[in-house]
Amino acid sequence: MESKEDEELKKVQVVDARARNISHNVRCTECGSQSIEDSQADIAILLRKLIRDEIQSGKSDKEIYKKLEDDFGETVLYAPKFDMQTAGLWLSPLLVAGAAGGLWAFKKHKQKTNVHIMVLDLVRGVPLTPKEKETMLDILTPPPPVGSTPSSWWGRWTGR
Repeated sequence: MESKEDEELKKVQVVDARARNISHNVRCTECGSQSIEDSQADIAILLRKLIRDEIQSGKSDKEIYKKLEDDFGETVLYAPKFDMQTAGLWLSPLLVAGAAGGLWAFKKHKQKTNVHIMVLDLVRGVPLTPKEKETMLDILTPPPPVGSTPSSWWGRWTGR
């Protein structure tokens, strides 16, 4: 007889663990910032009961998430799906970082001519082109005194 009670207890514990796991991943529609597991709002209590009922009726976690999403919208889930509608939102940080890195690399490449080659040409006695002379003068000319021009990180970065 104890084995039957143990089986029932284990079944209840499994249902409870699954329900808690799902409840932690579902946003409370009233609170917005809490999961339904942490919220004491009426809707959260009803959703926790709905989840337990769905588990006891034999539905899988995926089916329960799908039902909640169909009933309350995608925003009820803490982990939104990656699809064509949300791809721009998910990928925009990577695109911005890539563009910034590309702009920085281009600016550095454009700003610095290969000084080592110019120095080797000078040592060998090869005359510099006017552009190379201008670059060498820019590199070798000391910066103006600190108080003479307004300095800001934006001015230094843009080369103004």
